[in-house]
Amino acid sequence: MNYDERVPPTPLSAPLTQAVSSARADPREPLLPADLDLRLVRYFTVVAEHRHFGRAAAELLVAQPSLSRQVARLERQLGARLFDRTPQGTTLTAAGEVFLPRARALLRAAAQAAAAAKAAAQPSRITIGYTPGIIVTQAVRLLRRQHPDADVQTQHLEWNEPRAALLDHRVDAAVTRLPLDTDGLDVSILYDEPRLLMVPVDHRLAGKESVTLDDIAGEPIPRMPDPVWNAYWRIDPRPDGSPAPDGPLVDAIEDKNELIAAGQAVAIVPAGIHGTSMRPDLTTIPLHGVAPSHVVLATRAADRGRLVAAFRRAARDCLTGSAAG
Repeated sequence: MNYDERVPPTPLSAPLTQAVSSARADPREPLLPADLDLRLVRYFTVVAEHRHFGRAAAELLVAQPSLSRQVARLERQLGARLFDRTPQGTTLTAAGEVFLPRARALLRAAAQAAAAAKAAAQPSRITIGYTPGIIVTQAVRLLRRQHPDADVQTQHLEWNEPRAALLDHRVDAAVTRLPLDTDGLDVSILYDEPRLLMVPVDHRLAGKESVTLDDIAGEPIPRMPDPVWNAYWRIDPRPDGSPAPDGPLVDAIEDKNELIAAGQAVAIVPAGIHGTSMRPDLTTIPLHGVAPSHVVLATRAADRGRLVAAFRRAARDCLTGSAAG
């Protein structure tokens, strides 16, 4: 996104208008709708994140005096002081606190608008996302054969990225697992995967033909920063209403695997993980009495592009009904 381009005037909300009015150097001056420069808005958000002009300037690759001048220019556009500068650092004013979430939303909307326009201007390009343990190669190869003129790209996504990647237009389709917030998305189930128990190779249950939830009633299971994901993949609560034993909170699958390998926890995982990214010090065991997980295809609900429709057909042809490998 070229932040030197201008966007149409954006009316200020009532809370922001009040905050701006209270922070203006001369409250007698009329408050006009701001024709905001997105580059300046981005500079403001980076300073707000760092609470420090020097560190923000380093991230933005601009000189600190220039950054200060640009932020001052934005403040003049708004008629409001956004930062208080003190020897201890930089803090947001009341107007800055109100403006920050709206500034972030404005930048996000601008990026989405640019991506949508680019996609419309380049209908022969599609990016397909996929999450760990899922293989989309067959469907992608079929799409490329059927549309040799198209630029078909793939992108690996972390377990919690598909929804944001779709709505931000980083990908146009995503093959991932439930649970998934489907608001604004078209989601269809492609195939089911059994759920397995992952343990270290020296665990007391390693090597058994199968296990049940009763076998791991006291085993801690790591938590991820998503309550819906935790409820599903930790099976919390258990069928008898008891809570799943809490394990450490982790952000990444790799951290979870390290905890398991160290003997500090076990985990319930999809069968697709087995054989694709398994560490040699981990093993899996079939987990009986638990419903399988669902692998799904997700696209933006409003996307009617020809390549998105073609990938839907390719996914149904190649991926439906089995853990396609």
